[in-house]
Amino acid sequence: MIDPAPIHASSTIRRFGAAKSGTRDAWRMRLTNVALLPLAVAFAWIVLSLAGKDEAGVRAEFAHPCTAIFMLLFILASIVHMKLGMQSIIDDYVHAARLKEYTLMANVMFSIGFGVAAIYAVLKLSLT
Repeated sequence: MIDPAPIHASSTIRRFGAAKSGTRDAWRMRLTNVALLPLAVAFAWIVLSLAGKDEAGVRAEFAHPCTAIFMLLFILASIVHMKLGMQSIIDDYVHAARLKEYTLMANVMFSIGFGVAAIYAVLKLSLT
């Protein structure tokens, strides 16, 4: 009786399955999810502290490095999380190859555009 070569789970995990990216994306999604928990609390705290302030007060608040850093980290983590979530939805529910390709490109372009705009807004507030 010939014994076929055993398949080890660790070798399958290292290669990320058939698509070569699913496990990596799942771990990134979990990582951004965990990162967003404290960052969302900080974001809510910052936004609530800005309520009722005029433009000068908002600029003064954003001039503090911690405020700007927390806002930038929240933006980066949420953009990556959003991009990965939409990519997963597109992969699961868009079946036409060309449409899937275009929607994945649009997802990346939207994520980059929105991220750059949000980061620019925070930097403009914090550096002026």
